[in-house]
Amino acid sequence: MKVLILAGGFGTRLSEETDLRPKPLVHIGEQPILWHIMKLYSSYGYNDFVLLLGYKSYMIKEYFANYFLHQSDVTIDISNNDVRILNNKSEPWKITLLETGMNTMTGGRILRAKEHIGNEPFLLTYGDGVSNVNIGELVSFHKKQGKLATMTSVQPEGRFGMMTIDKESSVVSDFLEKPKGDGQWINGGFFVCQPEVLDYIKKGDSTVWENSPLENLSRDKQLVAYQHNGFWRPMDTLKDKQVLTQMWEKGEAEWKVW
Repeated sequence: MKVLILAGGFGTRLSEETDLRPKPLVHIGEQPILWHIMKLYSSYGYNDFVLLLGYKSYMIKEYFANYFLHQSDVTIDISNNDVRILNNKSEPWKITLLETGMNTMTGGRILRAKEHIGNEPFLLTYGDGVSNVNIGELVSFHKKQGKLATMTSVQPEGRFGMMTIDKESSVVSDFLEKPKGDGQWINGGFFVCQPEVLDYIKKGDSTVWENSPLENLSRDKQLVAYQHNGFWRPMDTLKDKQVLTQMWEKGEAEWKVW
């Protein structure tokens, strides 16, 4: 089963980083967030990736073109241009890098991968969020439900703290700093899809996956939600990057399941 990763957006809300590099290459620790996402899938045995590229795509291509060399110990004999690999530390990944257009929307990017998907189910996620979602359980849930698409739903951390105030005395009786969600579930990515979902995406570059395709799948009762109660966090802003980096450096990265 192939893993499609949307990796072509401009990442404008993280412009401090994305003016220089595509968002999937923004680092958490010593590796880009894209690497962390791929490691999650790889830990469950999914190693065949299709990256849907757009903005600064050449940088992602160069990262993987040089990945083997950068991750391995080598001896280089400059006199005869001989390179000898001493210790291969690279991953067992097969990566297809697709140019899907600079301004193409998410649905259009997915549709560009049609010939690489074939007639097989596929996994799909975004290149800017990490989670400890159990991919094995997610795939099993999808097969059991028998629908065209399964979306992982999550409850993000609230933006503000909450407090309980006594109506009579105005005393704060309880305070919770940024509670998890407000009872609402949102799209957390990490989809499992049957190839038929591509029929829900109109040809062209303007279709947004999160709009009409998912809305129509829902209308046809072909979209189910896998509720994930564990860790999930996007990297939308510089603050998000800083929080994730601190978690990684302190050994508190809950998404590190490998």
